[in-house]
Amino acid sequence: MSQIITVDYLVIGAGAMGMAFVDTLFTDNKDATFAIVDRYNRPGGHWNKAYPFVRLHQPSNFYGVNSRDLGEDKIDMVGWNSGLAELATSDEILAYYTRVLTQQFLPSNRVTYYPLCEHTSGGEFYSTVTGKKYSVGNETRIVDATFMRVKVPSMSPPVYGVADDVKLITPNELAQVSRPYANYTVVGAGKTGIDACLWMLSMGIDPSKITWIMPRDSWLWDRSFIQPVESSVQIQKTRDHFQLEVEATMAATSVDDLFKRLDASGALLRVSKNDWPSMFRCATVSLAEYEQIKKIEHVVRMGRVKQISANQVTLERGKYSPVLDTLYIDCTADGLKGYEPVPVFNGKHITLQAVRTCQQVFSAALIAHVEAEYDNDEKKNSLCGPISHPSKPIDWLRNKVQDHENTSLWNAEPKMVIWLSQSRLNLFKNLQPLLLEDHEERRLALQAIEDKKVAYINKIRKLLDDHQAGNVK
Repeated sequence: MSQIITVDYLVIGAGAMGMAFVDTLFTDNKDATFAIVDRYNRPGGHWNKAYPFVRLHQPSNFYGVNSRDLGEDKIDMVGWNSGLAELATSDEILAYYTRVLTQQFLPSNRVTYYPLCEHTSGGEFYSTVTGKKYSVGNETRIVDATFMRVKVPSMSPPVYGVADDVKLITPNELAQVSRPYANYTVVGAGKTGIDACLWMLSMGIDPSKITWIMPRDSWLWDRSFIQPVESSVQIQKTRDHFQLEVEATMAATSVDDLFKRLDASGALLRVSKNDWPSMFRCATVSLAEYEQIKKIEHVVRMGRVKQISANQVTLERGKYSPVLDTLYIDCTADGLKGYEPVPVFNGKHITLQAVRTCQQVFSAALIAHVEAEYDNDEKKNSLCGPISHPSKPIDWLRNKVQDHENTSLWNAEPKMVIWLSQSRLNLFKNLQPLLLEDHEERRLALQAIEDKKVAYINKIRKLLDDHQAGNVK
């Protein structure tokens, strides 16, 4: 027999998106009540399984929840992120979410937390410790904060074969290695692969002893362009970066030509000048980190790994003989796997998804604000068009169009403009026009911004149409 819980919202998952959603709706609707179901014993989602040297790839300033700062709003003074906004560690993030839960949510008596519980279906879940079953009433809205299925390598085994006499570890185990190896081979070239390479280099491992299996080269963002826009200098730098993108786009004759121009301008970075990227996943690096990973010269570009034995590594497009006494570090988990978007609001269900490219926590908070401020799902869905996580370079263009469409709709709503200008999770909050008292002046200011973007977005649409039709010059 299930215990019936009476709450307004059943939130499945206490990871970054779930916590951001609850925090904003908790603030915007002073009467709303919540039950949070979490498979872990503390909030933080995949951060509970993260490797010890992981840090955010974006500044702490716009990560976490709207109501509480993460970090101390400081600039890193040492290391390869020196001169840029601080990047929280996994320990800092987990402690932060615990404080949000224990100091803000639980004392209100409006939020109940169910750790070590597994959601089954609909409004039902059970404790994995006691087996006790719970269910919610028909009036409860069910919020899926796990739809994006974030994964780190420690959460699943590798999808390729590994012989018994091969030493393969996850990044979680890398910091515990107790002897030197003749070679260290990183399998995977996403954010985790970059982190593993940087950590080994920071520990003094010679680049010549590192092999990097890179199934796809990736376009990277220069992190210096993705900083809190608190000063006039940074505001100008952010605008200059956007202008680089605009100029490259307006001059481009094809999608390939666009990426050549973005590459030449520094708007996007690539590890090798001899290999053209076929991946874009929003990974960021500082220029110092960028110079470090370029020191790794033994890069294997033969597709994904199929089998590793002591004497041979077999890949999709070839094989090679590895150095004996090699330590392999598996970094192949698809952290944010592509998914088919679904409507965010659907009857009693809310499915949290990105509504701005690669800004998941901001998106969850915005969805919560829309839930609090608007009455019907049709209007809510019009303001919350889901955007898939990018995978290929062409997604850079597609997502630009989707971002523009969503932002235009937000800017047409006065109360959305106010919320955007005040949200600490909004990377671009200080690029919003001033909150002019005169509504007509504000409308004209927003229209001026929109007019400047129209030609740029229309050109992106044309490049996409030509690419789709095969009309490549």
